Amino acid sequence: MLNLLKDKRVKISSDIELKDRLVGIQRVVKVTKGGRAFGFSAIVVVGDEKSIVGIGLGKSKDVSTAIAKAIEAAKNNLVRVPILKGTIPHEQESKFGGSQVLIKPASIGTGVKAGGAMRAVLESAGIKDVLAKSKGSSNPHNLVKATLKALLELRDARTVAMQRGVKMEKVFNG
Repeated sequence: MLNLLKDKRVKISSDIELKDRLVGIQRVVKVTKGGRAFGFSAIVVVGDEKSIVGIGLGKSKDVSTAIAKAIEAAKNNLVRVPILKGTIPHEQESKFGGSQVLIKPASIGTGVKAGGAMRAVLESAGIKDVLAKSKGSSNPHNLVKATLKALLELRDARTVAMQRGVKMEKVFNG
């Protein structure tokens, strides 16, 4: 996952307007000799809804600080995903931890057919029409990471043509 992120990171410029979505907040407990220490972990997805998306995790003793830390972490991990006419270029399957995700392109007007954690990532990326299925664990942390991994593995026709050293006309004409 980290190797994919290194290649596709995006620099934040002042003209990008990012919207954040809170995916989940968990209360975590650390048991010490003096008793229990409660804290919170938050996972947030940020995106410009035009192909840039990022995820972040924040931990703190209080909820608002955890969310703020998660937003900052997400802004530092922005990536660009290929979007073709409001959907994805091709079908993609990915796995992270115990979560497996399958995303498929959909026709115009279908909407985002996905569950909670996956929906936040797909909508933040600006994908309007997609069919998605999650298998295995429904842990939001793993689902968000598996969805982002699947989006990072997507390639559009222009990228494939450049990697193969072929002109775009040859790709479309066969």
